[in-house]
Amino acid sequence: MKHLEKKRTIGLLNEGSLHSQLKKYYEKPGDRLEQEVDGKHIDIVRGNLLIEIQTGSFSKIKKKLFTLINNNHKVRLIFPVSMTKWIVYIDPVTLHEIRRRKSPKRGKTIDLFNELIRIPAIINKRGFQIEILHILEEEVRCNDGKGSWRRKGVRIVERRLVEVLQSIIYKTKRDFLKFLPETLPSPFTNKILAKQLECGIRQATKITYCLKKMGIIKESGKTGRSIAYTIG
Repeated sequence: MKHLEKKRTIGLLNEGSLHSQLKKYYEKPGDRLEQEVDGKHIDIVRGNLLIEIQTGSFSKIKKKLFTLINNNHKVRLIFPVSMTKWIVYIDPVTLHEIRRRKSPKRGKTIDLFNELIRIPAIINKRGFQIEILHILEEEVRCNDGKGSWRRKGVRIVERRLVEVLQSIIYKTKRDFLKFLPETLPSPFTNKILAKQLECGIRQATKITYCLKKMGIIKESGKTGRSIAYTIG
């Protein structure tokens, strides 16, 4: 996978945005960038494939995706998951890096469901694909007083790509069965799924919600007070 050289001086901040870097990473000879298709702005057009890179909420791209799919376009949505993140602090005047630390939070492939919960039905649409990209990234912060009160005025300036580790493409809803452990009993509950995936109940609930909307799993009664699910 490509590795991008780390920059100690941020300079023109927007030039190094994660979204822009990912477009450069994906660009191949013959690709057309920043094209308009059916009135929608597309990141990359590769033949009959439309590639959209989304580093934020799926809510912002929901309408665009459904419009393109309903117009019989083949669409691939790229979603980066930060497996390791470095927090980089820059001087508010010089923009030079002054310190950095590794974030204790580590990403997981199941982080996809934090956003997919907004558009789970799109997985059943013909021609739609999702590609999860495992990455290393830097989150650049600046203590200039313009950030949120939660961060005590520290502002997130941008996200920067350091390295692409792996990509996983999900072309059909059956591909999403990979998210269910082979050791998962039938029926199972969110509590059981959370334990096997080593995640919280809330995260497991997002997963089962999406898989149920896709028609991959279905409710099969209850185990105690918890809803039980089976595959198929």
